[in-house]
Amino acid sequence: QVQLTESGGGSVQAGGSLRLSCAASGKSGSNRCMAWFRQAPGKEREGVASLMYTGITDYADSVKGRFTIFRDGATDTLYLRMNSLIPEDAAVYYCATGSGQIRLIQGKWVCSRMDYDYSDWGQGTQVTVSS
Repeated sequence: QVQLTESGGGSVQAGGSLRLSCAASGKSGSNRCMAWFRQAPGKEREGVASLMYTGITDYADSVKGRFTIFRDGATDTLYLRMNSLIPEDAAVYYCATGSGQIRLIQGKWVCSRMDYDYSDWGQGTQVTVSS
């Protein structure tokens, strides 16, 4: 079992930036995929970005070029750097990890961004973006 704790959420104006953190404890070393998800009120949970242990990333089209997922192996912390935030980015953001499913997306093998492929979840951190 892996424990995940997110932090870094907050309120920003459109165009601003935030960096979310997800500290992992427990047996995370066996998990080959990590990901960030978000869920806005009344909407389904959406896979924002995934990271394979090899460093391969995948992003939702809505955040490509604005968000970056990366990990600090020394501290076992997953990050999501979010730039050029827009009101549509407002949501509760969750990190997740698991053995993961590798999927072929547009000719590239990447970690899944489907929530049912992940077994361990954090409690979430709120991101608010004002226009």
